[in-house]
Amino acid sequence: MGVPWDDAVLIEKGKKPGEPYVITVNCPDKTGLGCDICHTILEFGLYITKGDVSTDGLWCYVVFWVIPHSSSRAVRWVRLKERLLSICPSCTPTFYLNQQSPNASSSPVYLLKFCCLDRKGLLHDVTQVFDELELTIQRVKVSTAPDGRVLDLFFITDNLALLHTKERQDETCEQLYAVLGESCISCDLQLAGPQYDNSPGLSSLSPHVAEELFRCTISDNETHSQALSPDVKELKKASVKTDNTLSPAHTLLQINCVDHKGFLYDIMRTLKDCNIQIAFGRFSPVNKGLRELDLFIRYKDGKKIVDPEKQEALSSRLKLELLHPLRVLIIDRGPDTELLISNPVELSGRGRPRVFYDVTFALKSLGICIFSAKIGRHSTENREWEVYNFLLDENCRFQLSSETVRNQIVDKVRRSLMGW
Repeated sequence: MGVPWDDAVLIEKGKKPGEPYVITVNCPDKTGLGCDICHTILEFGLYITKGDVSTDGLWCYVVFWVIPHSSSRAVRWVRLKERLLSICPSCTPTFYLNQQSPNASSSPVYLLKFCCLDRKGLLHDVTQVFDELELTIQRVKVSTAPDGRVLDLFFITDNLALLHTKERQDETCEQLYAVLGESCISCDLQLAGPQYDNSPGLSSLSPHVAEELFRCTISDNETHSQALSPDVKELKKASVKTDNTLSPAHTLLQINCVDHKGFLYDIMRTLKDCNIQIAFGRFSPVNKGLRELDLFIRYKDGKKIVDPEKQEALSSRLKLELLHPLRVLIIDRGPDTELLISNPVELSGRGRPRVFYDVTFALKSLGICIFSAKIGRHSTENREWEVYNFLLDENCRFQLSSETVRNQIVDKVRRSLMGW
């Protein structure tokens, strides 16, 4: 027996103004479904205040209480429901077994190329248009000519799968013209060809920079401000414990850490990549900037996590993902000042949502122009990373060579990314 398809996802408005919306997902289960739900919620600019997850291995029931982030666009709740329905396995029992999560790379990639006059906040305004149209940036190459003209190449995919239609293409260009105004010189949208696969990769990174961007360990005396939030004045380590005494069939995973935007997504994607299923989970509301949650988990094959080495490996991996889900650096590249942001890519090939949006929002807030920008992928021995590269315009009100200014930029960008 199933449930009516429209009832697989329900979204209810809070009873009083300011109260969270309640998202309920009731559908067949699959490994990684919680990750896919959290990714979509994060992509729509929503913050999960608390939640409950339960499953018998065949059917799952998920309830999340969500509120919009202050910097987000108005949430289109009907579209959110449609997106959540699209990731739910079929409600017909014979269809949901062994289904895999959709791979972002399977969507057609389009090249949006436009030329315009440069101004402060340009990239963020364009990114906001993409956000409103539900277009996902896969790669980008932005360059500024000496005469102040900007040539932007955006490789994008369409979450609505309509970009092949003339109506959708016209809508996209019209929205850009509306935002850019008379400064827009030209706009062209077409299916990406070989230029997507052959688009320039990342510039070479020094061993020191690569270590900071891609390291997979946390030292015992870790003191990066990345693990701080405005509500927690002292460094807080992530506490991750496992217990096999409370359930005959599942391992209890207990997590306590500083809260941040995408907190649940970072946990869910880690468990998904490790082929671990959640049987029951409860996510408590934030208390003094800290988040606590209990998860009853097991491997996809139904076995508990009893090997001490595997328990330690999972705990270490989760601590790293919770304290450093994104890495932010400013370095000198010759005469230029370069801002670098990296985040791990899911095994499915999907990157973290809204990173480009949050970074350009932070730089626009600081009044810093972007001379050029790129998004690329970098593979290490253990995993693949998405890397955002921004060359900052020296002709701004800040002295970018100042260590104080650089720390201010890193802090602003990091707080925007982490939702602090």
